[in-house]
Amino acid sequence: MPRKLAILAGSFNPPTRAHLALADAALAFGDEVLFVLPKVLPHKEYVGASFEQRLGMLQTVVAGNRRWSIGIADRGLFIEIAAEARPWYPDSELWFVCGRDAAERIVAWDYGHPDAFAKMLDSFGLLVARRKGEYTPPPNLAERIKPLALESYDEHSSTEVRERIRAGGEWRHLVPEAIVEEVERIYS
Repeated sequence: MPRKLAILAGSFNPPTRAHLALADAALAFGDEVLFVLPKVLPHKEYVGASFEQRLGMLQTVVAGNRRWSIGIADRGLFIEIAAEARPWYPDSELWFVCGRDAAERIVAWDYGHPDAFAKMLDSFGLLVARRKGEYTPPPNLAERIKPLALESYDEHSSTEVRERIRAGGEWRHLVPEAIVEEVERIYS
């Protein structure tokens, strides 16, 4: 059982080298990285790859790394994923991995109550990587929101991969080598 579990939740449409860089960086903080693919995405629909195709790509990229695992969540909000992970990791500290842009959205989201997000941080923490700049958490949340030591991964988004494929540009260097053929088959 990991003492600290880093959770990398996402749509993985497709998984990129940036996702793997985030996972590697998170291992400096936690004992295991759990890649979580929600069945229902909180703010978007499944387009491009199906749930099953995304799961298959994740299984391929995670294979062989004993400190990486995959989970499936029914819902996609961090608090929902944390609640689903808790029975499987009852004694682990849960830390979600995200970029600066995601952290800003998550912290500033209107959850219907002014202290809602601060209360969520009783269940999990955030590890935040640079993405087009540093993230500075509000002082009252700084204890549960930590920087993730990773230079940058700006150019390695799943959106960028899909856009480059559509435009006929070079994209193969942005995804793990093990899934290049599958990405080409799914997105071309």
